[in-house]
Amino acid sequence: MAKASDVKSGNILRFNGELVSVEEFLHRTPGNLRAFYQARMRNVKTNKLVEYRFRTDEEVEICRVETNDYQYLYEDGEFLVVMDNTTYEQFNIPKTLFGDPVRFLKEGMNVIVAFESDEPIMAQIPSHVELVITYTEPAVKGDTSTNALKYATVETGVEIKVPMFINQDDKVKVDTRTGEYVERVK
Repeated sequence: MAKASDVKSGNILRFNGELVSVEEFLHRTPGNLRAFYQARMRNVKTNKLVEYRFRTDEEVEICRVETNDYQYLYEDGEFLVVMDNTTYEQFNIPKTLFGDPVRFLKEGMNVIVAFESDEPIMAQIPSHVELVITYTEPAVKGDTSTNALKYATVETGVEIKVPMFINQDDKVKVDTRTGEYVERVK
């Protein structure tokens, strides 16, 4: 157990039985009152925001979290199987930890997974990925002069909007957070 004064932004705490990530941790000394720490924390599993005031001598549990790069191998039901690049050990990570961007994940990509005592608590894929267009309608001559968009299916099966000049078998860069087309890759 540690004192509240040892906590820093970015720490993972066990707070009311749940794991929370500390986003903001401020020391407050209001006029003639006792000093306290104002914390804004986000629940790791539910993503809900929690605000709490810690006394300066209050004990908190700072969790030891190990974050590492892993290679995505394949999907196994509700889990994704990833491999440690140094030890070649494989882990099953729940799909829900990756959130919505998991639909842009393809085999062989590197992902980041955080473990707290052998339990995966956070996972993320790269913010931008390069994918090949597997199907799109050909552009009609004259439509390319405006900023018109058309639908295209990428190799992971997701449909995104791309400019008219993009053709089938082109490689494009996609923002995984928004699902939007960024640029064509040469």
